[in-house]
Amino acid sequence: MDLCNVNDIKALLGRHGFRFSKSMGQNFLIQSWVPRDIAEASGAGKGCGVLEVGPGIGPLTRELARRADKVVSVELDRSLLPILEETLADCPNARVCPGDILKTDISALVGEEFPGLIPLACANLPYNITTPAIMALIQAKCFSAITVMIQREVARRICAAPGTADYGAFSVFCQYHTKPELLFDVPPECFLPAPKVTSSVVRMVPTPPPAEVDDEAHFFRVVRAAFAQRRKTLVNSLSSALGDSITKQEAVKAISSCGLPEHIRGERLSISDFAALSKALRG
Repeated sequence: MDLCNVNDIKALLGRHGFRFSKSMGQNFLIQSWVPRDIAEASGAGKGCGVLEVGPGIGPLTRELARRADKVVSVELDRSLLPILEETLADCPNARVCPGDILKTDISALVGEEFPGLIPLACANLPYNITTPAIMALIQAKCFSAITVMIQREVARRICAAPGTADYGAFSVFCQYHTKPELLFDVPPECFLPAPKVTSSVVRMVPTPPPAEVDDEAHFFRVVRAAFAQRRKTLVNSLSSALGDSITKQEAVKAISSCGLPEHIRGERLSISDFAALSKALRG
C-alpha cells in the first residue's frame, strides 16, 4: 500500500469509514517526496528516538521508523487508530500513543519512551494547533532538534529578522530558545484535501539564549507588550500594556538608557535589545 497514493488513501479511508475533520486540521500527504524529505531533514537515524505529533495515516511515521530506533506518535483522533494499526503493522519500532499533545507531559513521555536515545521531534503539524504545539515542544526542553511542517506564514514568522513585517513576539520566543532554519516549501497540491495555503518545513535546534536574561517571565512580558499594538511606538505599547507596573515616563527613561530612539517601534528590537530593555524596566 502506498500511503501517498490518492487511490490507495481513498480505499483505506473507505474501508474504515473515515471522514476528514476540519476542526482537527487534517490534510493527508499525497506526494511521497514530502514525508521522505521531512524525515531526512529531521536528522533521524540510528540511536535516535522520534516523537511525532498527528501522524494521520502514517506516511511520515513510516519514513521515520525506517531511520530511527524508535518512533512514538501522539494522535488525538481516535478514528485514525485502527487505520494506523493497519498501516504501521510492519513497523515494530513505531508506537501510536492516543492523546492530545497539548495536554501531554512531553518531557515525561520522552524520558519514558526514549531512554538512551537522542530525542527528536518531527511532525506534519495540524494547522489548528501550530503555535501552541511548537511552544509545547520547545518548552519541554528535551529535544536535540524539532522539525515541523507548518503554514508558510508561520514558518516565516519563526525565522523573521528584526525590522521585517513577519517579525513578532513568536519570532522572539522561537529564536530565544532555538536556532530556526527554513528548509523548503510544500505546495497545496501535495495534500488531500488541498489546503488554501502553502506549507513550509522548519528545523529548530535548541541553543543557549543569544542574550543574558535574568528574569525570563518579565522578559517575555515585555516582548508581548512591545508587539501588542504594532502601529504604536514602543513607548506607547509598553505604557499601554504594562500600565499597571510602569509609567510612560519610566518607559521613555528605560528605552533611552538602552541607547534606543524614543520613537522606535518594538519590531525593530533584537533579542539583545529586549534583554537590555527588560532589565532596565525591572530596575
